[in-house]
Amino acid sequence: MSKGFLLVLSGPSGSGKGTVGKALMEKRSDIMFSVSVTTRKPRAGEENGKNYYFVSEKVFEEMVKDNKFLEYALVHNNYYGTPKDFVYEQIEKGEIVLLEIDVQGALQIKRNCKDAVFIFLLPPTMDELKNRIVKRGTESEEDINTRFENAFKELDFVGEYDFFVVNDKIEKAVEDIEAIIHAEKLRVKRQKDIKQKIISLGGIIHE
Repeated sequence: MSKGFLLVLSGPSGSGKGTVGKALMEKRSDIMFSVSVTTRKPRAGEENGKNYYFVSEKVFEEMVKDNKFLEYALVHNNYYGTPKDFVYEQIEKGEIVLLEIDVQGALQIKRNCKDAVFIFLLPPTMDELKNRIVKRGTESEEDINTRFENAFKELDFVGEYDFFVVNDKIEKAVEDIEAIIHAEKLRVKRQKDIKQKIISLGGIIHE
């Protein structure tokens, strides 16, 4: 059995992390979604335990004290965190765990989880990014401006990632991510007993 890994899909608000992640999950059955914990209020159509675990700040703070998060961050005045136990348990089972996360959280995970694969999702243009935030209709004008300003700052960290994908067309973005997944599955370090596998398949290994 090949070793699983954490696939971190990150980028500015409005880059389309949720949309691309959903399309990827619908296309592939070998990816498991990591549900984050947040203190923000649910948006229309979001379900507790499916999109996020929605908790109070008090509950979130208790989870921090108990070291329950792989990472956590304050983003746009709300806390977000990644449950540690779930991610590690699934990776040990050989699963690919998809995590859609902001840049702050991704940088924390990079320090704590060396085997994770990091993809920075970019909009085709910054004007398009702002249009997407506005079209969601879920934020106030002040929140929209804050997210747009933060997006420019977050672009400074693209060099910390393994790959970048431009989300102009969803289908193409998903194809690009699938190519990355395919390559990562072929990494020698992700294979358990690769020599024995080759021998069992009739291959010849030269010492």
